[in-house]
Amino acid sequence: MIFERKLTIPMEVKQMYPLDAASAETVRKKREEIRDVFRGKDRRIALVIGPCSADRDDSVIDYILRLSALQEQVKDKILIVPRIYTNKPRTTGDGYKGMLHQPDPEAKPDMFKGIVAIRELHLRAIRETGFVCADEMLYPENHRYLDDLLGYVAVGARSVENQQHRLTASGVDLPVGMKNPTSGDLSVMMNSITAAQHPHTFIYRGWEVHSEGNPLAHAILRGLVNKHGQSMPNYHYEDLTHLARMYGESGLKNPGVIVDTNHANSGKDPFQQIRIVKEVLASCAYSEDIRRIFRGFMIESYIEDGSQPVGGGVYGKSITDACLGWEKTERLILDMAEKL
Repeated sequence: MIFERKLTIPMEVKQMYPLDAASAETVRKKREEIRDVFRGKDRRIALVIGPCSADRDDSVIDYILRLSALQEQVKDKILIVPRIYTNKPRTTGDGYKGMLHQPDPEAKPDMFKGIVAIRELHLRAIRETGFVCADEMLYPENHRYLDDLLGYVAVGARSVENQQHRLTASGVDLPVGMKNPTSGDLSVMMNSITAAQHPHTFIYRGWEVHSEGNPLAHAILRGLVNKHGQSMPNYHYEDLTHLARMYGESGLKNPGVIVDTNHANSGKDPFQQIRIVKEVLASCAYSEDIRRIFRGFMIESYIEDGSQPVGGGVYGKSITDACLGWEKTERLILDMAEKL
């Protein structure tokens, strides 16, 4: 390893790019709305939706502004939480790793510029759209660069078994979704939720810290990959009733599940997300046990359908996983609201 420079600590970055009083009040109100959904106090569903990976601030803000107008139409049934995923896990380590690494996808990595870029993007979303957004906790030590701006946090399928992710999640005062691992073993996911809901003492960013436990840690079903490397879904009625039974036997607080409609659940075909949403809502309508734990969906969506390589030049089209375009997304959200 070549040590290039020591990066600015989160407290200093927050002082350089502060959250103003009006935006802080927006964050406070939106966070409480989101928490209430995962406490089961608010019967609306959460919709964590947006690009697979945030790649440029203009198209991401454009997309979220479109969601803002749509939120008003469905506000009685759906609470939209836009995805601004600024770190992108790569299965093989190759490819675009997100704005944190490369604020300009066509330039070389620059981690300090990336830290500034992701903070500014989340700040813009709060100020310009009124949303408080979601991000993935890919690197636990980086969470504090954004912890005052987020409304929802996800821990990915490749991270959910990692002890530092679990311990850090236990000290986050927000709903944290723990995905099932790529193997599909739900006991691993449930163990992760249990760990996140309990208090711990551990080392974090060079400090000895104590966490109180996060009662809003919950499950995300994202499908799995079998021993032959084939994608397999886990959003069907039988999967959801099995998870409801596991929750009933666990004694965990605030039992909840988000269904990730892309990734292995869709076989990475973003257009299957429409069908998956309809099936899950039908399962909720049929089973009170499923409806009791169901908290919403995670959907990958952007302005244009599909994906493109880095440098492809199409505005609002994903440069990582393929996404559902805006026209189909708008129709899906309106249809969803009608069925709820």
